Amino acid sequence: MTRIDAAEKYFQQLNEEIRGASGEIVIDNCCGQRYIGAGMSGKDLLINGVPGNDLGCYLNGGTIRVKGNAQDQTGDTMNEGTVVVEGSSGDATGYAMRGGKIFVRGNVGYRAGIHMKAYQDHQPLIIVGGEAGSFLGEYQAGGTIIVLGLGSKKAPMGNLCCAGMHGGRMFVRCEELPDDLPSQVNTAVASLDDMASIEGSLKEFCKTFEISEKEAFSGRFYLITPNTKNPYRALYTFY
Repeated sequence: MTRIDAAEKYFQQLNEEIRGASGEIVIDNCCGQRYIGAGMSGKDLLINGVPGNDLGCYLNGGTIRVKGNAQDQTGDTMNEGTVVVEGSSGDATGYAMRGGKIFVRGNVGYRAGIHMKAYQDHQPLIIVGGEAGSFLGEYQAGGTIIVLGLGSKKAPMGNLCCAGMHGGRMFVRCEELPDDLPSQVNTAVASLDDMASIEGSLKEFCKTFEISEKEAFSGRFYLITPNTKNPYRALYTFY
């Protein structure tokens, strides 16, 4: 195991040290350094503190676990691997991600999953234990977003979510969806088959954060998908 003290280190110096290390890496006293784990593969990072923007951007494998909160654009354009945030994550979490998994125990900010896409066996996944801000899944083109709203008594999503959605799917655990979803999406209570398709992922999420499966699976889940008349579909080569 390699241990790196990030205190007062400029982000470039910290990232050079990470690139030079191998195997399991523990980063202490992280405070806003950007691009941690950018393009990384084959390593496991444990971060004590608050990483800055673009944590795990272009991630190609391995795992990153944050013992706290993360800032904006976590998992930006990541391809493979897993990012786990034990606190909350900022705006544009999973921006344009193309594969891998992002698990957030708390909340995410605005535009989580924006431009999220999938291709062949690359099927990205975002699971949020708390709530998501406005514009969730904006222009989503593929993959799966799940918002559990644990501890929330209202729909765990902000305004104008799913705007421009033309691929992928979204599961939201709540009693009633907000009334400002766009006309380009279909909504329905998730069927038994729908729930079976995410059962393994939800169990993994619960195990990761030691959350009760009974709590996570309880309540009503809605499935949101783009409708077949969505005009955005024709603008993409793969959908």
